[in-house]
Amino acid sequence: MVAHGTGTPVLASAETVAVGTAGLDAADDPEIWVDPMDRSRALILGTDKKAGLYAYNLDGSVRDFVPHGPLNNVDLRTVYGETGSFTLIAASDRAKNGAALFTLSDDLKLKPAGFLAMTTSEAYGLCMGTTADGITIIIIGKNGDVVQAVYSETDTGPKGEIVRRFDVGSQAEGCVVDDRTGALYIAEEAKGIWRYGVEPATGPARVQLQGAPSDILVADVEGLALLVDEESGLSYLVASSQGDSAFAVWQVAGETANYKGRFSVFPGNGFDAVTGTDGVAALGGQVGPYAEGVVVMQDDSDMEGEAPTGARSRQNFKIVPWSEIKKALIIK
Repeated sequence: MVAHGTGTPVLASAETVAVGTAGLDAADDPEIWVDPMDRSRALILGTDKKAGLYAYNLDGSVRDFVPHGPLNNVDLRTVYGETGSFTLIAASDRAKNGAALFTLSDDLKLKPAGFLAMTTSEAYGLCMGTTADGITIIIIGKNGDVVQAVYSETDTGPKGEIVRRFDVGSQAEGCVVDDRTGALYIAEEAKGIWRYGVEPATGPARVQLQGAPSDILVADVEGLALLVDEESGLSYLVASSQGDSAFAVWQVAGETANYKGRFSVFPGNGFDAVTGTDGVAALGGQVGPYAEGVVVMQDDSDMEGEAPTGARSRQNFKIVPWSEIKKALIIK
């Protein structure tokens, strides 16, 4: 057990109920949804990689759960069509080896919406983005093999046309797409963060944003998230440095990356520290009661209260205001 990570201290403002699978490495990856028409309505999605997908209210209570089986990473995008728009949620299905699809009902319940076969060594990481051809889904196999598909709706259901395959080189999981610049960031767990292009025609070409192990990233390098700061309009990449329970932050804009520092979630406000973290999600602008946005991360050793006592027995997700991270790292 460690009391906290090695980054600049910040405190969580809330936490979710622990996932239902206790005593195992179960909670994995979060995502954040906000209603574009009413930003006071928001959810946190979180995978239990032994059991299924959760939807949490921002106070951490469970709003819904779909008992689907082993789901690892989760992401979402808005799909626009002739009859309106809807939220498409995709999660990497380790048993079926592909993307399990869900949508949200009007009362914010999760609805299974099909499956896309996207065979890799084992469906592990997953992220979504937008390309010239529409919504794209990217799955990273556990061995670092990547498959990318373009999503479409047909008369017989959802379809995923495979448009690219390439190899990262070794075990990888975390990924995120910057829809504003067309960058695809992938975390190779033992070697660092790579920037690719999300358009299939860019192939396997890549540039390393940050190597590992280093003073900034301690293996394993896990979750990646992007946040657009509404006040400045700037984009920030957040990476989970699992080896020292910290999070590194860069201001990113296409081919440039400006390192801004590292933070860790310390015990306080009645919540324990975030340690051994895996997945991370971020969203700027109003998210429910959070005026500037939030960062949500998996806590591998969730404890009652603030003290790091007891054996690792459960996992949950912590919520940290983006405003507190900006203050801690002196981001203007």
